[in-house]
Amino acid sequence: MTDSLRLQVKDERVLAAFATVPRERFVNPEMRHRAYDDSPLPIGYGQTISQPLVVAIMLDLLRISEGEKALDVGTGSGYQAALMSLLAREVVTVERIPELATLAEALLRELGYDNVSVHVAGSELGRPEDGPYDAIACAAAAPRVPDSLVDQLALGGRLVLPVGEHRDQDLVLVVKTADGVKVSHQGPCRFVPLIGQGAFSLNERAS
Repeated sequence: MTDSLRLQVKDERVLAAFATVPRERFVNPEMRHRAYDDSPLPIGYGQTISQPLVVAIMLDLLRISEGEKALDVGTGSGYQAALMSLLAREVVTVERIPELATLAEALLRELGYDNVSVHVAGSELGRPEDGPYDAIACAAAAPRVPDSLVDQLALGGRLVLPVGEHRDQDLVLVVKTADGVKVSHQGPCRFVPLIGQGAFSLNERAS
């Protein structure tokens, strides 16, 4: 765990999750010597495991409590879902690349993260049939906050995701309240593009 993570993350449950989940199991074998670098790493299929500090900040913003249901958009290798599983009662995670979903599901089962269900993403963003969710973490950037993900939030639910173009993104926290949706900007970041309805198309490049 890096000093930067301890300085910027206030939720002790998030810090405890990072101290528990073995990140080296969620990176490719040839990258395991860099597993605890504070940087994104390739995991194949043009995807990456996100920078640990950014993941920690996202989870810190979500303030997930033990009794809540959470959605992880962009399973990748399953690392973020594993962290969320230690914070939430139940985690649903979706991945658009079937091969990654299969690998992540097997690893999560092997490591005992049994409150996580892994699904191949459908035509809609997220997984509305299993909602609503108290917290949604999206590990890919959309050009704007997708209405479909906001619709999957329970009242009081929180959504955190990067919003913007390929080289100009901002981490955004969305809170669904009885008075409407509140959006706050948390600072610059850089993620791969989110593919799906309300985001980027598969043939479209964020630029």
